[in-house]
Amino acid sequence: MYGLKTEACFDSAHFLTDYYGKCENLHGHRWRAVVYLEQEELQTEGTVRDMVLDFGVFKREVRALAESLDHTFLVEEGSLGDDTIACLERDGFSLTILPFRTTAENLARHFGELLIEKGLPVAQVDMYETPNNCAIWRR
Repeated sequence: MYGLKTEACFDSAHFLTDYYGKCENLHGHRWRAVVYLEQEELQTEGTVRDMVLDFGVFKREVRALAESLDHTFLVEEGSLGDDTIACLERDGFSLTILPFRTTAENLARHFGELLIEKGLPVAQVDMYETPNNCAIWRR
């Protein structure tokens, strides 16, 4: 088995719906996504011969995904009223509406699934919401 690992960080705000504690309030994190690729065999042709994947391609895809979430307000679809969304957008806030509760676990899965759609052989994503706490999603 062969593998690669890279990581990227992004800053964003969120809150947890139907949660009773500090995280029900709007707050932010410096999220750190650590992505692992795995393949049984190395590539056999072209410029990626004897590689899992070109590190440049891997880093570019992970960093682009992180950049798309950087300095946005991650909002669970349906968790805010339409009028609230409209006011935030009117006042220039960057919102990312997601079809799931914005937990570290779900963000790890989301990262992994989007990278798999791009053809990367993702094996695992660790999503850190603090330096000491992360959620892990494995394929």
